Amino acid sequence: MNARSRRWGGRRAAASPLPLLVAVLALSGCSAHGQQIDLAPRSSVPAVERSAGRPLPASAPAWLDVPDIGARSTLLPLGLNDDRTVAVPSVHEPMQAGWYRYGPTPGETGPAVVLGHVDGDGRDGIFARLHQLVPGAEVRVGRADGAVARFTVTRVDQVPKDRFPTDEVYGDTTTPELRLITCGGAFDDAAGSYRDNIIAYARLTEVGP
Repeated sequence: MNARSRRWGGRRAAASPLPLLVAVLALSGCSAHGQQIDLAPRSSVPAVERSAGRPLPASAPAWLDVPDIGARSTLLPLGLNDDRTVAVPSVHEPMQAGWYRYGPTPGETGPAVVLGHVDGDGRDGIFARLHQLVPGAEVRVGRADGAVARFTVTRVDQVPKDRFPTDEVYGDTTTPELRLITCGGAFDDAAGSYRDNIIAYARLTEVGP
């Protein structure tokens, strides 16, 4: 793959403001660009009732560990670029993951979002094996307050970028949830990005030290 294949990229997609934060859009590729934020209103979707761990107060995440795929990284806070695209970790550090700081922190009620590269600079990225996760796999997130939020994967989807399920990924939930997102599918040389996204959905099931 050439260098273009190892960066985030983006198609524009609709999103909406959430209370006290701006919802990030679909992670749409692996080129240099992120997701364009559109502040047009969107229809809400019903929050899904799930049996889950008790919600935690806000606390920035410090690290992520997904034992089943050997993915462990510190977590950088990610915001928006000047052009209102989503910032991502450097492609030159493909094993570095980041969390979207304008959403819930992992363990709070709502969907916390963690982003990672599938590859970069000719090397596998932190989420190179994300597509191999299966329901029941554990995801651990260490928080600044010393708590470890333990999530259980409920499903993993591969979706075309032009059909990214924005509401399902970023919409409100009644329980603490987690989304892990990377690129996937075939690489489109003309577009300079992967055609799909891999999305792992997980729910909080336990909190430990």
